Amino acid sequence: MDSLFSRRLFMVLCAVLLAGGALMIFPHISAAAPVAAPSADAYVVKAGDTLNAIAARYGVSTSALARANGIVNINRIYVGQRLVIPGRSGSTAPATGGAAAPATGGVYIVQRGDTLSRIAARYGTTVQSLMALNNIANPNRIWVGQRLAIAKGAAGGAPAAKPPTSTGSASERWIDINLSQQRLTAYQGNTPVFSTLISGGLPRTPTVVGRFRIQTKLTSTRMTGPGYDLPGVPYTMYFYKGYAIHGTYWHNNFGRPMSHGCVNMRTPDAAWLFNWASIGTLVVTHY
Repeated sequence: MDSLFSRRLFMVLCAVLLAGGALMIFPHISAAAPVAAPSADAYVVKAGDTLNAIAARYGVSTSALARANGIVNINRIYVGQRLVIPGRSGSTAPATGGAAAPATGGVYIVQRGDTLSRIAARYGTTVQSLMALNNIANPNRIWVGQRLAIAKGAAGGAPAAKPPTSTGSASERWIDINLSQQRLTAYQGNTPVFSTLISGGLPRTPTVVGRFRIQTKLTSTRMTGPGYDLPGVPYTMYFYKGYAIHGTYWHNNFGRPMSHGCVNMRTPDAAWLFNWASIGTLVVTHY
């Protein structure tokens, strides 16, 4: 009897030891249900990911992505974290905190290297229009992945159509300033007689857009404003309030926006234009 009891006890102990060994060898075995794969409206964070990069990948703003996932610090995400992508099926947050794109307009997603002025030029609109439509207070603060509403009638990637060539006779002199190309062309009727690169306004101080006429001509004048005081600005022609076409001696970066709103030209080019144009000459500025 004792022998039978001993054998049974030995078998129970062996079974217990075998079970314990199995748990040690396969520690991750669990009766819980397997984790479902992420759905199409979610992204699982991988090593090296940043919230900015994920937002750009899915064409949403970083702030919208953070809001959708209750993230307070955008620099604190972790490998394996499941992020809801706003604006996709099943997500609960809007794609952007800005104004929605008009049904007849469009949306542009900001790419690395973009500026508001370049985007405006690309779509044949103005910086001011983009700022107003998207509730942007500072034109220098846009981010990769940001969704910008484009107004109805924008060219959708092509520069705006060339403005009317003339309002008078075939011999009328007028000046075309293409801000997307940073180029000024002088016309007589429909015939270009002179063309050169210029520097228009920077994004925060853009050149005014429209149809104007030369009001004042000064061979030399002093220009002052916030952060600048420039004596002896040569061959200045004012065409709208404080906006002027003039020669420039303080930089040589023509072909790129550089000014506080005026149209900068090389001094010899400005001299030619100054002598060619007269008070009342039409000036057309556009993107």
